[in-house]
Amino acid sequence: MHLSSLQLACAALAALALSAAAAPPAQTQHHVARRSFFNLQCKGVYDAAIFARLDRICDDCYTLFREPQLYSLCRKDCFTTDYFKGCVEVLRETDQLELFKTYIKQLHGADPGI
Repeated sequence: MHLSSLQLACAALAALALSAAAAPPAQTQHHVARRSFFNLQCKGVYDAAIFARLDRICDDCYTLFREPQLYSLCRKDCFTTDYFKGCVEVLRETDQLELFKTYIKQLHGADPGI
């Protein structure tokens, strides 16, 4: 059974429409991250890119150890715990630590002390 070019075009459009409907809107992801920013007791200036970069450290650390509490402890108090620093070390990103401290200071609103 061969499909005509019109049938193929319709099938492609239907697949595209379904994938667009299933994908969460970018705005929703932004609101979730912003809510997480406040839940972590961050009192500084919210920056989505910076928040995502620091959160990725904790996510990668969780992926490495598969310990759910580690993810929460890494993010606790707006990334200012020793767990965050430990994750940076384990992930071998210590060369970025000063940059991360600057990021944390912006998000946390004070010197991170890590």
